[in-house]
Amino acid sequence: MPLFGSTFSPKKTPPRKCASLSSLHSMDRSTRETELGLQYGNPTMTLAGQSLKFENGLWVAESGNYMGDFREMQRLCKRNQQLEEENNLLRLKVDILLDMVS
Repeated sequence: MPLFGSTFSPKKTPPRKCASLSSLHSMDRSTRETELGLQYGNPTMTLAGQSLKFENGLWVAESGNYMGDFREMQRLCKRNQQLEEENNLLRLKVDILLDMVS
């Protein structure tokens, strides 16, 4: 007999009766290849009106002003480099201050 009341005992859920809704398991290999194809192509997406596709491990602009994208990328890389240098300098200053305190 439990000390603080009855114990919780949930009912067991019944087993699932329906099989997979996909018909791929019933197709043979050649039918699946003709239906789905072997060449799936490169993944593509659209963000803010810019169409991009994935090639050789990089997202590449499909359309639009390529030079504008390239210049924006260069500007962002330069800004990233500046922020990394500033971050390293600040870490050095923190280390020096901690050494001075201890």
